[in-house]
Amino acid sequence: MVGDQTLTVHATCVALCDRGVLITGPSGSGKSGLALGLMALGMSLVSDDRTVLTLQHGTLMAAPPEAISGMIEARGVGILSVPHLAQAPIVLAIDLAQREQERLPLRHSMTLLDITLPCLHKVDAPYFPAAIHTYLKCITREA
Repeated sequence: MVGDQTLTVHATCVALCDRGVLITGPSGSGKSGLALGLMALGMSLVSDDRTVLTLQHGTLMAAPPEAISGMIEARGVGILSVPHLAQAPIVLAIDLAQREQERLPLRHSMTLLDITLPCLHKVDAPYFPAAIHTYLKCITREA
């Protein structure tokens, strides 16, 4: 993968069609768990735990490091080998280090490699994966 800039981040990435979501947060914050919930709703794994971000022609692309490609940790179950995407354009970030306090929050953002993405904060509710899935289905890449 050739790009203008590359950065490896402690994050998990899943995608729905051509819309990737980058899930960030400290170890144990639930990145893999949220990804598994999203995968159960039909999303595809891109990478778990570490994600390689590359800026390609103004688009932030995510890919797995080769050593962990196609693997995701299910805490209490083990490492699962799953079908995965080689890369996906990122259109949304989730920051699990920040807990959303507002019922109708103001818009948050996260900037990576000079690309500003809409960002959601952690919501401790069983509907959170479904809300993310619906959000991704309803936005355009320019949103």
